[in-house]
Amino acid sequence: MKNFRSSMLLLLIFTSLLFSANTCEKEGTEEEIITITDVEGNEYEIVEIGTQWWMAENLKVTRYRNGDLIGTTSPPDRDLSEEAYEGMRPKYQWAYDGNEQYVEMYGRFYTWFAVTDPRGLCPAGWHVPSYDEWMVLQEYLIAGGYNYDGSTTGNKIAKAMAALVSWEPSQTTGAVGNTDFPAKRNASKFRGLAAGIRWTDGEFEGMGFSGGWFTSTNYYDDYDGIFWVFTLFNSSWGIGAATCDHEADAVSVRCVKN
Repeated sequence: MKNFRSSMLLLLIFTSLLFSANTCEKEGTEEEIITITDVEGNEYEIVEIGTQWWMAENLKVTRYRNGDLIGTTSPPDRDLSEEAYEGMRPKYQWAYDGNEQYVEMYGRFYTWFAVTDPRGLCPAGWHVPSYDEWMVLQEYLIAGGYNYDGSTTGNKIAKAMAALVSWEPSQTTGAVGNTDFPAKRNASKFRGLAAGIRWTDGEFEGMGFSGGWFTSTNYYDDYDGIFWVFTLFNSSWGIGAATCDHEADAVSVRCVKN
């Protein structure tokens, strides 16, 4: 994941027959909260952004949609370099640092081969978004004036996509970690979190500084070793699209409605 890792170091996501959607109102407001539930009963808030419905939380599930367990490693920081090098298509999930206390807020990390397994990670009626679906989101937000400066050209939407919590401070104007332009902070309700990443060598890194989400899209149509990841950084004002070329690197997942 050379390009993605370099960026990380430089700048240290209605229901189906099987799953229910629920609505309620926040106390003291008229804002409606809509949720969906995965195969394990984990509940996720969802949000309508333009023509799309996205999860407003990172995926937490440890089972595929059919109930099969998604693998993990013991210890959580086991080096998977050899497994990835030998083309074993590693399919794993982890909590950050193997600490389950992080899951409720940050969700889990998944390798790309788990993400694209035909058994499916997302609740029925939902799927891991493609590169093009991420771009639909990005273009809608830019055109809709979600850039931190209110402009409708250029990619300055990171602040509008980032959660109000979890991000380390930054002095960069318009950046995720800067509290300037308060009306734009999480304006999209996407609530992107600084969950970090798990590298192939087993290192967990970046909590508080970065968030990354897999797409279901290969960079090359005929080779599944390079794939697209969308990223936010505490000191950046735009969302990034990076190529990942290490098959066992793991980041967060958001799901989008079919």
